[in-house]
Amino acid sequence: MQRTLENNVPDVHTEAPNLKRPASAVRLSSGEERPGSRLTAPAAPEMAIWTRSLRARLRFTASLWIGVVLLGIVVAAALTAPLIAPYPPEQLGVAAPLESPSRLHPFGADNLGRDLFSRVVFGARIALTMALSGMAIGVSIGVTLGVLAGYYNRWIDRILSRMMEVWLAFPALLLAILVVARLGASLQSTIIALGIVGAPAYFRLVRSGTLTAKHSLFVEAARATGASDIRILIRHVLPSTASSIIVLASMRSGLLLLAGAGLSFIGLGAQPPQPEWGALLATGRTYLDAAPWMAVFPGLAITLTVVGFNLFGDGLRDALDPLRSNFS
Repeated sequence: MQRTLENNVPDVHTEAPNLKRPASAVRLSSGEERPGSRLTAPAAPEMAIWTRSLRARLRFTASLWIGVVLLGIVVAAALTAPLIAPYPPEQLGVAAPLESPSRLHPFGADNLGRDLFSRVVFGARIALTMALSGMAIGVSIGVTLGVLAGYYNRWIDRILSRMMEVWLAFPALLLAILVVARLGASLQSTIIALGIVGAPAYFRLVRSGTLTAKHSLFVEAARATGASDIRILIRHVLPSTASSIIVLASMRSGLLLLAGAGLSFIGLGAQPPQPEWGALLATGRTYLDAAPWMAVFPGLAITLTVVGFNLFGDGLRDALDPLRSNFS
């Protein structure tokens, strides 16, 4: 009997250390950590796989690269306008009034004898400035208010949400017209109006993303370490919604450009003699029978730029969201 009891007694020297090892330090024989033993960051190989997958989606997204090419042409024209434009955009009498397109004047001339090619090229600067500046204002307002409403989610959320609902009750173009009419017709007023009109879309997107992100494990961990609200919002919440903001901004930039051109078309945007595409189109409308090129070339510039923004945003969305991508 004594011998049987001795055989059942565990070997203290061999088993006791294993019993004292914490669960977080237990590893499998292959070196892999036992599931649930410790919260660890994603492994480097997993991050490398995700990066390669993103690069592959970017490489095979045709709409993205078509948009990049179209926008690249517009940006290049805006940056090199003084070099490629043969005449100053406001110089009068460089050609006969309503002269048709020729080798010296590829887009023809307007009713005052100004070179239309030079005016369209310099108009790219105004168009991009108007779209990108209006987008920046809208992102600044919408993201700031959306983060506050989604994170605190009490009376701040109720007040801001009701304010945005009233904001959205007005048709966008009508609201832009009201803002420009109040501030005065100018390019600066148009940019401010476009920013105000675009803010609610970013507010709704960021508020929704913040409501989801603030209950995530990484936000709870940051809060447990004593991080302030400002640090949590800047370091954790905003980066989690950054890709959605970028996609929405790229897709809405074309709409802002189109809306800005519409305001200039009715005389509330950039004022003469600024070569804004909408204003050029409004002037060309009067001479459609005698000089159709005055409306055709500014209209083509607007169309190609808006299509470029839309294709770029659509391709960027497919590349950043694997569930919407057809890549396999």
